[in-house]
Amino acid sequence: MAMLWRAAARRFPVLAIRDFRLLLADRLLAPAAVAFSMVGVSFAVLDTTGSTADLSYVLAAQIAPSLVFTLISGVISDRVPPQRVIVAANVMIAVAEGLLGVLVLAGDARLWQMIVLETLNGVGMAVFWPASQALLPKIVPDPLLQQANALSRLAMNGAQMGGAAVAGVVVAAVGPGWAMTVCGVGLLGTIPMLLAIRATGHEHAAGEEAGMLRELREGWSEFRGHSWLWTIVLQYGVVLMAWYGSFQVLGPPVAKAHLGGPASWGAIMSAEALGLIVGGLVSLRFTPRRPLLVVVCLGAITALSPLSLALRWPLVAICLAAVVIGVAMEIMVVQWSVTLARNVPPGKLARVSAYDALGSVMAMPVGALIAGPIAAQIGLSATQYGAAALMIVASGLALLPRDVRTLRSPAPDDATVPPAVSPSSAPST
Repeated sequence: MAMLWRAAARRFPVLAIRDFRLLLADRLLAPAAVAFSMVGVSFAVLDTTGSTADLSYVLAAQIAPSLVFTLISGVISDRVPPQRVIVAANVMIAVAEGLLGVLVLAGDARLWQMIVLETLNGVGMAVFWPASQALLPKIVPDPLLQQANALSRLAMNGAQMGGAAVAGVVVAAVGPGWAMTVCGVGLLGTIPMLLAIRATGHEHAAGEEAGMLRELREGWSEFRGHSWLWTIVLQYGVVLMAWYGSFQVLGPPVAKAHLGGPASWGAIMSAEALGLIVGGLVSLRFTPRRPLLVVVCLGAITALSPLSLALRWPLVAICLAAVVIGVAMEIMVVQWSVTLARNVPPGKLARVSAYDALGSVMAMPVGALIAGPIAAQIGLSATQYGAAALMIVASGLALLPRDVRTLRSPAPDDATVPPAVSPSSAPST
C-alpha cells in the first residue's frame, strides 16, 4: 500500500496532502449518495401521485432555495471553516431524503410532505456550492489547484455516474424509498471525513465590522470589480437558459418522436457523463495560457446540444456530440474554478462564487418555462435553432472585454510544487 501511495503521489503531488485525500473521499461518497436521490425522488413522486405536474412542483422546490441560501452560504463560508458548512449542507440533504425515503417505504408520503422535504434538500444543495468552492484553495497550494480541481471533479463525476446506474437498479428492484434512504445514510457517512479537515475560516481584521448585508455588499463589490467575471457569468446565464430549455425540456420529445424513446435519451445522458469523465482526465494536463478565452469558447460549443437535435442527427452522432459537450463543460468548470481561486481574495471567494452560481443558473427556470410555449408556436426544430444561435451570440459578445482575451495563467516555470507538498508526505501504511 505504501508503494502504491508513493507512486500515486509522484504522479499526482496533490495526493500527498492529507486534507485533500479526505476531501477526495468525501467527493466519492457524497455524489454517489446524491445520485440515489436524483433517481429516487422523481419515481417516488410519480409512483405516489402519478402526476407530472406534481413532479414539477417537487423539483421546483429543490431550485427555489438557491435564490436566497446560496448568498447566505457565501457569507458564512467566508467566515467559518467551509468544511463545517458542507457538513451542515450534507446533514440537511440526508435528513430530507432519509425522511422522505421512510415515508415512501411506509406508504404514507403526501405531496405537501414531498415539497417541504425537497425544499430542505434544496437549501442543503444551495448551501453546499459556495462552501465547496471556498474549501479547495484553503487546503491546496496555488500550483496544484488545477490538478486538485481535475482530480476532485473526476471523483465526483465518476461516483455520480456509477451511483446513478446502481440507483436505477435499486429503484427498479425494490422501489424509490430504499434509494432515498441509501442517499441519507451515505451523506451522513461523509461527516467524519469532513470534520477531520483542518481548513480555517477567514478572520476579521481588528475593528472590521461584520454583518450579513455588509458582507454581501462587499462580495458584490468584488464581483462587479472584475469585468471578466461578470461578463462570463452573464454569458453562461444566457447559455444555460437556452440549453436547459432547448435540450433538457425539448430533448425528450425529440427522442420520443424520432430516436426511439426513453432508452435513446438515457444513452445521450450517459454519453454526456462519459464526456465529463474524459474532460476531467484532459484537465489534468491541459493548462491554457489564456483560460478565460477557453472558457468563453467552450460555452459556444454547447450549442451542439440543440443543433444535433434540431438537425435530426442519428442517435450515434448525437451521442458523440454529447461526449464532446461533456468534455468541453468539464474543462470549462476546472479552468473557471482555478481562475476564480487565483484572482479573487480567499476571504471573498465563497461570496463571489455565490454570485457566480446565482447569476449562472437563475435564468434556467426561465428557459424551462418559455421553451414549451415557443416550440408550440414555431416548432421544436426552429426553437432549438434559435437557442443555438442565442448561445453562440452570447459567447461572441463575451469576448468583447479585453480582460477576457488577455488574462493569463501563471507560466509553467512559476507552478512549482512547494517543498511542504512533496510526495514523501504520502501515508506509510
